[in-house]
Amino acid sequence: MPAVSASIEKMSTPQTTAESAKPAGDTSFFGHPKMLASLFSVEMWERFSFYGMQGILLYYMYFTAEQGGLSIDQGLAAGLVGAYGGGVYLSTILGAWLADRLFGSEKVLFGSAIMIMAGHIALALIPGIPGLIAGLVLVGIGSGGLKANATALVGTLYSEKDERRDAGFSIFYMGINIGGLIGPLVTGFLQTSYGFHIGFGAAAVGMAIGLVIYSLGRKRLPEEAHRVPNPLPAKDRTRYGLIFLGILIVIGVLLGTGFVNANNLARSMAYAAIAASVIYLFLIFRSPLVTGVERKRVVAFIPLYIASAAFWALFQQQFTFIAVYSQEKLDRNLFGWEMPAAWVQSINPVFIIIFAGVMAALWTKLGSKQPSSPLKFSAGLFIMGLAFLAFIPLAGDGKTPLLALVGILFMFTLAELFLSPIGLSVSTKLAPQAFHTQMVALFFLSVSLGTTLAGILAGLYNPEDELPYFLGIGGVAMVLALGLAAASPAIKKLMGGVR
Repeated sequence: MPAVSASIEKMSTPQTTAESAKPAGDTSFFGHPKMLASLFSVEMWERFSFYGMQGILLYYMYFTAEQGGLSIDQGLAAGLVGAYGGGVYLSTILGAWLADRLFGSEKVLFGSAIMIMAGHIALALIPGIPGLIAGLVLVGIGSGGLKANATALVGTLYSEKDERRDAGFSIFYMGINIGGLIGPLVTGFLQTSYGFHIGFGAAAVGMAIGLVIYSLGRKRLPEEAHRVPNPLPAKDRTRYGLIFLGILIVIGVLLGTGFVNANNLARSMAYAAIAASVIYLFLIFRSPLVTGVERKRVVAFIPLYIASAAFWALFQQQFTFIAVYSQEKLDRNLFGWEMPAAWVQSINPVFIIIFAGVMAALWTKLGSKQPSSPLKFSAGLFIMGLAFLAFIPLAGDGKTPLLALVGILFMFTLAELFLSPIGLSVSTKLAPQAFHTQMVALFFLSVSLGTTLAGILAGLYNPEDELPYFLGIGGVAMVLALGLAAASPAIKKLMGGVR
């Protein structure tokens, strides 16, 4: 969408223009458009590097110096990991804005991939806290830019009424999880065998491989991938440059004065995600480029945003509470050999790889008879609550059997497949024409909020009294899920024909 014309303003969904990029009959990649394969590849390698690094990040922060770590307090480290994860998704705002207003999704995606690789190199080569800060800032901002734009490009491959849409996102999601599976296995083994910095180096190599593969196919991407949907007029660039400079100065002052510090960073990140979401919604609602039908669809997205944030607050505890649980309480002995704790984080991707195709086939077969997006969200959140209740029989002294945690993580996976790829899909279906990529960023803001909360909640876990933690978190999630299911008829009406 270069300057939006009157005819485009009348369109009610962002998918209409996508039909020119790929016809509905393109079935060259497992029944889906060929471009899905390119995006599948770059996202797979990016996830290899991201989850490989994150698989050992918490241990690097709280392990003692003798163990190769930084000796940060365990509770504080969990909160910082949550804040970092929240920052990754919060930075999707910047990546989406740059794509929609200045460079287009493809250029932002490519630049973000370079930044991610640089961040992993910093973690591998720069020792101590300086390397941690430099690496996490680069990887966090880069991952945010890549996430929103890769997802937005997948959304352009399908028209609004294309029944393959949710299945396509499920296949894309399977590619993400192939990288998520291999990453922690490689970095976890290297960390236990050779040290943390070698593990971080492997993450850098993985991102470099993805960058090379993507570079070879860049020129074959369709024009839709390169265009700027809503170009920023030259006369406004100085004003926006000053705004960004002002934001950087404020952040510098908050950090320099200690108003925002390591101890309250997670809470500050949560407030930032909430504030950014409110501002985003306000800007969308007041935009003259948004039609009445589009505004109702944005209203329908709000309860899905809340459900998504609640879901991710539980799911992302794989990298906080469950990471600590795996290191300290899980029986990882396999025939006399102790499995690296980081390998636990590859269990969920294994299940995703096995069952993402099954779910994609199910949605394709059901077609118009499949449950609506609100009901899928409700099911995902309800199962996520059940997963935490499943920890209750394991509470108390003694080691947790590995198979028990595998069963719980299977429930995590099932919940994820009901909500996460569907969330990516519905955010593009409900997006106003002028806010296509930025609507995806709004969905990622819900992930940002939930991920930050995952770090905060992990700090409440008391190994001496586990029941309140499992019962409280699991019970609240199930109540929210039932409320969303009850409200789904009203939400569907606001969605204006979008499922």
